[in-house]
Order: sequence, then structure tokens, then C-alpha cells
Amino acid sequence: MATIKQIAKLAGVSIGTVSNVLNELPSVREATRKRVLTVIDSLGYQPSLLGRALRKDQTNMIVMIVPDITNPFFPGVVRGAEDVAFQNGYRLVLCNSDNDYAKESAYMRELRTYRPSGLIIVPADLSKGQEEARAYLNAGSAVVYVDRIPSRWRGDAVTSAHEEGAYEATKHLIALGHKRIATITGPLQGTSAVQRLAGFQRAMNEARLPVPTQYIQESNFNRAGGCEKAELLLKLRARPTAIFAANDLIAMGAIKAARRAGLSCPDDISIFGFDNLEIDDETTPALSTVDQFISELGARAAQIVINRVAGDKSAAKHICIPTCLRLRGSTGALKTRRATATGKKVVERKS
Repeated sequence: MATIKQIAKLAGVSIGTVSNVLNELPSVREATRKRVLTVIDSLGYQPSLLGRALRKDQTNMIVMIVPDITNPFFPGVVRGAEDVAFQNGYRLVLCNSDNDYAKESAYMRELRTYRPSGLIIVPADLSKGQEEARAYLNAGSAVVYVDRIPSRWRGDAVTSAHEEGAYEATKHLIALGHKRIATITGPLQGTSAVQRLAGFQRAMNEARLPVPTQYIQESNFNRAGGCEKAELLLKLRARPTAIFAANDLIAMGAIKAARRAGLSCPDDISIFGFDNLEIDDETTPALSTVDQFISELGARAAQIVINRVAGDKSAAKHICIPTCLRLRGSTGALKTRRATATGKKVVERKS
């Protein structure tokens, strides 16, 4: 393995000059820099990242912890963060907590010993973990919470306009003529689920539309939960004519439940999601959803970490990314068909 001493000898410079080139210091003349880099390339020299970390007391590693990598939402967030990290010379280390705080805590404690430049985290439990996050800050690492933001966290955070997105989606369903609108929320210990429910309720209150207690169903953020809760809604005597789902996976489960019940979407029931996953165009029908620009969440979080490492000492950043509606085939004005006794005449009316 090549050494700095060998590089210095072949390039005709001092060991200190080679070190200055490796550390990208401006004190080296350009001609000398190019000569040293040519020798480095010819020898295939790779500097010791561990040694560099020991000197700087920090690695170029950014730790990212997400609660469920099988949920298509999170790979999009990770991709946005990884792209920005890589472009700036950092390496992203991904951990999956399985929505288990004990696992998340273990990752946070162990990885802090590697002296990462930053921590990007979507927490499993909003009531726990902030002490570990502050330990990263005390060790000189940047910390950014993403999507799920603890109420007591006063540091950097990136999230979406959850309430406004849900409000606009519900208003759209109301504009289509729907009056009996239900919602399937995510777990209500999470800020995103709570805010989306608040947006739904605000739109319904403004339209003076009643929301029976059974029209609000709490679910996990997955297809199985969406299907189970939609089946309950569709069995109600006054079943809803539209469902606002707190994420796209819940919405896909609701579409499955509607199909099982022999209902047509959107003719019998409209279903609106939240996320704008890449697979939304491939559902049958294609899913109307709230786009929260998933990769942008990760990209903005990674950029905050990089800026902090570079010396940004400004006040804590709370970035809220606006949402927009993506209207597709799963929503429409409801039409019910009622045959006469002769079975010939059909009457259509909006809900």
C-alpha cells in the first residue's frame, strides 16, 4: 500500500506538502498540486478515513434513521438525502428502526461513537429519543428531525404542510358534491397524522358537514390497516361516499376494500391519498393524492447538516415544504343508480 512518504519522494515535495494537498489547503501552488495528484493517482493511494476522522474528531458520515424502509415513502426521503450528501463528499449510513424505539436508541448510541457529521432522523416514538439527539449536538454533530417532529424539539427540522394538504384534499372532495366523507388516519401519536386529521376536520367544519365518530378511523400507515378500516366504514348503514386516507398505502388498502365490497371507485366511492408515491399511477384506478415532494424532505435535511458542518451558526431552521394536489382517477362526483320496478328506467343523482 502506498504511503505519503512515497508520494512525497516521487513528486519531489515534502510530506507536509502532500498532506496539504490531501486536505485541500489553498497554500499549495497549482502546478505542485497537480504533480502530487498525478502521483497519487498513479499509485492508487487511498487516504485513511479513520486517521482523518481522528485528526478532525469527525467523519464524513451522515447517519439516517427511518422507521420502516418497506414503506415506499421512506426510500424517497432517503434518496433525496443521499443525493445531496454524495454530491458534497459525504456518505449516508442508513438504519431501519422498525418503528421500535429500543432499536432506534441502540443505533443512536452506537453510531455516535463513529463521530458522524450529522444525524437525520424520522423518530419511532415522539416522546423519546431527544436526549440521544442532544448528545449528538454536544459531540459536534448536526441533528435534523424529518416528517415527525417532537413537540419539544427546538432544533433543525424539515416537514411537509400536512394540515394544509389534508385541508385542500378534503375541500376538493366537498367540491365534487360529497357530503358523507370519512377519514382513515395514521397512528395519532405522530404529528403528521394529527395534522392531517386537523386539516380534514377544518375543511368539514367550514362546510358545516357532520363527521360522525365512526367516520374517523385510526390505522397504521399500511395497506392492511387501510383495508381493515375501510371495510368497517363500508359496512355502516350510512356509508361514506368518499374517504380521505392519511397516506397512499392506506388509500390503496381502501380501494381493495371497496373492490371486495363490489363497489366501483370512483363511481360508488371516491378515495384520496397523501404522499404521491411513484406507484400511484399504477393503481386501478390511478390514485388522487397530496404530493408532499418526498425526496425534497431528505434533500433539505441533508443540506442543513452540510451547512452546519461548514460553520452555519444561524438559528434553528424549521422548514415546511408546501404540498399540492395530484388529481387522478380515484376521485369523482358520486353517482348512484337505482332501477325502477320494471328494471328499465335508471335514475342518476349526485350524492
